[in-house]
Amino acid sequence: MTTTETRPGQTKPRRVQLGRPFGVQLASTGLANLGDGILGTLAPLLALSLTSSPMLISALTAATWLPWLLFGLVAGVIVDRVDRRRAQVAALLARAALMGSAAWLTLVGLLSIPLLIALLMLYGLTEVVADLGATAMVTDLVPPDRLPAANGRVIGVQQVANTFLGAPLAGVLIVLGAGLGFGVSAGLAALAGLLLLVGLKGDFRRASSGPTRPWAQVREGLAFLVRHRVLRPLVITGSVLNLAASGYFAVFVLWVVGPESAVGLTETQYPLVMLGLAVGAVAGSLVAAAFDKRFGTVRTMIGAFIASVLLMVAPVVWPTPVSLVLSCTLVGVTNTVGNVLSQSLRQRLVPGDLLGRIGGAGRTLSYGLMPLGALLAGALAEHAGLPVTFYAAVALSLLACGYLALRLRAADVPDQPAVVAAGAAS
Repeated sequence: MTTTETRPGQTKPRRVQLGRPFGVQLASTGLANLGDGILGTLAPLLALSLTSSPMLISALTAATWLPWLLFGLVAGVIVDRVDRRRAQVAALLARAALMGSAAWLTLVGLLSIPLLIALLMLYGLTEVVADLGATAMVTDLVPPDRLPAANGRVIGVQQVANTFLGAPLAGVLIVLGAGLGFGVSAGLAALAGLLLLVGLKGDFRRASSGPTRPWAQVREGLAFLVRHRVLRPLVITGSVLNLAASGYFAVFVLWVVGPESAVGLTETQYPLVMLGLAVGAVAGSLVAAAFDKRFGTVRTMIGAFIASVLLMVAPVVWPTPVSLVLSCTLVGVTNTVGNVLSQSLRQRLVPGDLLGRIGGAGRTLSYGLMPLGALLAGALAEHAGLPVTFYAAVALSLLACGYLALRLRAADVPDQPAVVAAGAAS
């Protein structure tokens, strides 16, 4: 855990590192996300060798998000009722066994598209538990004033592991054999779980003074979220932003790739543009705490979200490769700064014994709306064209940001870093 020290002659406290326990959690997160990055690239590439059906290919994406919609609330209760470290370990080891099974099915030639979709859904179940447990545990490992820095490091590691390392590694592994790719993913999940089991000691169960029945605990978490004057607009805004962004990027490739597209990139050039988003996200994760300290949590968060949305107009108005790369990189920076501070704010406002349930409820809504956003954008682009779809996504996002600014002002949230107290229930 991080502390501060003051020596004779010093005018400001010296801030020491976040600590070894957080470092263990961060290393486990990196290993798990490296496996995520490998699977996220490996699965669709393997699917192309099994089917040419667009519906079945799109079902892979649906399978990865559906567990959040179906299991998010239940997983939140589980995380709040058990030791959060052990919940993560169990989820990661189950994931390792699952990927080991996928490797065996691939090697013996029994893997099919229905089995691959089922495997991805089960993988998603483990991810729901592991992610909720990891997010809730951050508050047990670092003090409130260091949450922006800790969350920035978590998001930075996730981006590096998923995009910079996982995706290219999957490209190499698919050449050597998909079974090997699944095996590597299994090994990384097992290593992530064992690292938490051996390297992080202590009891991470939060005692609850509320109801003991699972369904009553679900209702308690939902009621807290709905009544809270700060958390409610945060979750609503985040959900609308996710819906709009998923719609925007669902058809974005049609605007960018191909000789008939507005930008005219090739299929091999497009991943480099997406790499710009990842580069920006890593940069944003590193500067979020500094912006929080300099400008305040609420002001920085809302400003970053608005800037991110406005930058999404640039590729539409100026459809050039240079504009595309610059805007995507800056979107990565600003969106990550907003997300880091939003997550830190939620962690400071939610009682420790409710973090799993609040996180599960919030992600059920925000992640559950993403497939809907993609479908709506596809329908709108089909009938009104791509530019109209992009502008509609931007307009909806700006409305959400305006709503958030008005609601947080009405809730009288102190715009100071690490000083935000729990908002009163309305």
